[in-house]
Amino acid sequence: MRLARIILIAIGLVGLFAGAVILVQKERPDQIVGVIIWIGAAIIVHDGILSPLLLVLDVALRRGGRRIPFAVLVIVQGGVVVGAIMSMLVLPEIYKKSIGSKNDTVLPLDYGLNLALFWVAVGVLTAAACALYLVARRRRASVSA
Repeated sequence: MRLARIILIAIGLVGLFAGAVILVQKERPDQIVGVIIWIGAAIIVHDGILSPLLLVLDVALRRGGRRIPFAVLVIVQGGVVVGAIMSMLVLPEIYKKSIGSKNDTVLPLDYGLNLALFWVAVGVLTAAACALYLVARRRRASVSA
């Protein structure tokens, strides 16, 4: 296991180094600063907003855990994580579209509406997955009883 970790860390460091070299060679300094700001903002959003929200959700769901099966908790958490990741990916497009672009064909869609519809779809699919799990659990319980 130790050897595997060392190999994976080495591969990661080589990838980071290669990416940094390519970034410095191919991009202008202002673009590099933009990438650094974007990475910093992603870390702040993840560690400062999403992780605490997921922790609060986790604590709230686990307090009700005597009534809520563990698998349902996992399904709900998975849905929230998928929605949060998509939100992190789409929020820059929403922001850029709000400030405008020289070329209207670069961001042609209504990203805010699409993100809202995505969250609705995630909610519906998460609820459906929870319902399917609960139905299957009841069937197993009635068959074994």
